[in-house]
Amino acid sequence: MGILDLITLLIFLAAVFTLLNITLLKLPSTIGLMAIALLSSVVIVLLGMVFPSILNGASHIVEEFDFKEVLLNVMLNFLLFAGALSVDLSKLLEERVPVLVLATLGTLMSTFIVGYLMYYAFPMIGVEVELIYCLLFGALISPTDPIAVLALVKKFGVSKNLEIKIAGESLFNDGVGVVIFLTISAIAESMMGGGGEHAAHHVDTSIFGIAKLFGQEVFGGVALGVGLGYLGFKLLDYIDNDHVELEVLVTLSLVMLGGRLAELSHVSGPLGMVVMGLFIGNEGRSEKLANATGEYVYKFWHLLDEALNAILFILIGLEVIVIAQDFQMEFLIVAPIAISIVLFARFLGVAIPVTAIEKITGKKFEEKSIIILTWGGLRGGISVALALSLSDSIPAKEIIVAATYAVVVFSILIQGLTIERLIKN
Repeated sequence: MGILDLITLLIFLAAVFTLLNITLLKLPSTIGLMAIALLSSVVIVLLGMVFPSILNGASHIVEEFDFKEVLLNVMLNFLLFAGALSVDLSKLLEERVPVLVLATLGTLMSTFIVGYLMYYAFPMIGVEVELIYCLLFGALISPTDPIAVLALVKKFGVSKNLEIKIAGESLFNDGVGVVIFLTISAIAESMMGGGGEHAAHHVDTSIFGIAKLFGQEVFGGVALGVGLGYLGFKLLDYIDNDHVELEVLVTLSLVMLGGRLAELSHVSGPLGMVVMGLFIGNEGRSEKLANATGEYVYKFWHLLDEALNAILFILIGLEVIVIAQDFQMEFLIVAPIAISIVLFARFLGVAIPVTAIEKITGKKFEEKSIIILTWGGLRGGISVALALSLSDSIPAKEIIVAATYAVVVFSILIQGLTIERLIKN
């Protein structure tokens, strides 16, 4: 299939599945679309047992989408910019300490807790996985997915302060999580003596070298976002809503340019897009500054956000077809283990920073904050894409992908459907 055929098929499926969700399931968009896509995939896999050509054909089509390429290099920048565009900046600045601590310290803690616990859990099911690859799994599964979280956070019925904590953490820990993943991936490739997709040719694996690599990605990404965000804000202020189509083109071109510059300069594109979106957005600003970005820009990015969200969660659901091709019994055993460990690590990655912040600042978090932040930490397409981006030379890639997929499906379908009940009880 050509690229136009693939795009046509995706948009068609998005329209059909959205209609089915609205008329039959009546679930939140992200959950409903993924559930329908997942059910469709299971039906195709079952039919494939009788008619192998059906499964082979569907698997070939799904593999042509190249999920990791589509999400990490195309969709992610647009989705993060659109998400950050609607965040209330004044509220985010009020909650900057918990947001930054949860996004950095919480994500790092979760990465190492998951990594080490999985390292000891894998041998129990007869699978040997090196520690560095367990840490890679910890890095890719620890950040909450802003695309999944932001789609539900406004329906939670929580206070504005807790809402901004959830939204802000998910936006920033996504970028931090990707940086941690790339850093560990580079170290792993260096240890193997390879030149993998994410690895530098000669990676300094000393503490100083790792800190330098991490700092370049994080601070470089933030600096890129500040520079492009300031430029974009000034351009929109100059245009001053006289040419709405030009405002849209400016924001669109800056997101595409920012993604390319981040790739060329080896800095974090996701962090850059979040910071740029906060600069250009008008929520929580004075009236004069808020008017710089016209309403038409928001309508365009909201439409693009909804369309890309629909396509993304359909793709997540369809990925089960690819996983089914290499199915092993260990996948069924590792799924509940991975889900339990990730939830436990998430709990510690939230509870310890929250308790420390309360003791140091004397400022109490909202009631049930820890449990809501833990259970509301949904995983999504970014984790799946990072898992699929692992080198095929990694012996444990298949079981890591299966464990990742299990956690993502559980978090979106089970946690996503029950979080509102948890909040109200």
